[in-house]
Amino acid sequence: MDTAYEAGVRTIDTAEQYPIPSSPQNPEGKAEEVIGKWMKSRAIDRKSMTIISKITGATNISPRSIEKDLDGSLLRLGTDYLDVYMLHWPQRYQPQSNWGQSLQYRREGEYRRRCSFHELVATMDKMVKKGKLRGWGTCNDSAYGLTKMAVIADDLGAVGPCAFQGDYSLLDRKSDENGVLEACSPYNENIGFMGYNILAGGMLTGKYTNRNLSGGGLRGRMDTKGWGGTLYRYQSDAAKRAIDEYSKLAKENGMGLGELSVRWALQRSGVSTLLIGHSNVEQLKEQLAWTNKGAALTEDLLWDIDRVHMKHRNPIWSNENVPRDWFGTGLIGEPIP
Repeated sequence: MDTAYEAGVRTIDTAEQYPIPSSPQNPEGKAEEVIGKWMKSRAIDRKSMTIISKITGATNISPRSIEKDLDGSLLRLGTDYLDVYMLHWPQRYQPQSNWGQSLQYRREGEYRRRCSFHELVATMDKMVKKGKLRGWGTCNDSAYGLTKMAVIADDLGAVGPCAFQGDYSLLDRKSDENGVLEACSPYNENIGFMGYNILAGGMLTGKYTNRNLSGGGLRGRMDTKGWGGTLYRYQSDAAKRAIDEYSKLAKENGMGLGELSVRWALQRSGVSTLLIGHSNVEQLKEQLAWTNKGAALTEDLLWDIDRVHMKHRNPIWSNENVPRDWFGTGLIGEPIP
C-alpha cells in the first residue's frame, strides 16, 4: 500500500469477506483491519482516498444486515463512511454471476430473497442519507439486476447504484455481450464498470505455463487447493490456446503478456476502473508501470487481439474434459446442465 500510494494510487477495493480463502490465522475481515491500520499509521488523509468495500452477498443481504455489516466494515477500516459499498454477489440465481458452468437458466435454481429490490434500494439510500456511504453498487450481478435497481431508485427518488464490478479480461469479455455494459453505458443507466481479474487469476502473466514450472513450489493462488479450484475457468484448453496466441502477439509487439493484457483493458471504452491484483511488491510495480505507458495500443494490434478472441470467444465457459458423472453438478458444485 505504501508503494501504491507513493505511485499515486488513491483507490482501494476490499470486502468484509476478504481474505479469500480465510482461515483461523487469517479470518474474514482481516483485510479491512489491515487497511484501516495502514491509513491510521501513515496518517493518510481520508478525503484523499476512495475506499470500496462489499457486504457478503446471497441470503446475507437484508435491511438489517446491510447496516450491521456496513458498521462492521467501517469499524475495521477506521472510517465513518465508505465511498462505495457493494453487494458482493446478487441475492438471486444467475448461472454466470461468478464462474458457474450452467448451460441454461434454471428457474428451479431461484430461491426466495430475504430482501426485495425495493427494500434493497431503500436501505442503501438510507445509508447514503445517514452519511455512511457516498455511493453503492453491485458485484458479479447481471444486467437485469443492475437495471432493476437503477429503475426502482428512479421511481423512489432514491440514490441508485453508481458502480458495477465484474470479471473482465482478454479471456472473459462476457460483460460486452450479456447486456451489462449496455446497462452501464452513459446513454442508459450511466454506471461505472470496474473490471477485476484483468490478469485472469495470473494466467495472463505466463507464470502458470509449462515453460515456467522450474523450481517447484506454489507459484500463486491458482496452485492452491480450495480457492485454486474455483479458478479452473482460466485453465480450460480453449483458454490455454487463446493465451498462447495472445503471448505471441505480445512478443511480436515488444511487450510481455501481462502488459498487453492490462493495456488492452485500459483502452476498453466500457471500462471505468481497473482493479489490479498482485501477490508481491514487484508485481505491483510492474502493473503500475504498464498502466502508465504513454502510447495506446495500435488499431492494428487491437484488431489482431479481436481476431484471436473471435477464434476463442470467452473460453472460460469451455471445457473439453467433462466426465459423465458431472451430470447435475460441476467441478465446484455448480448445477450442470
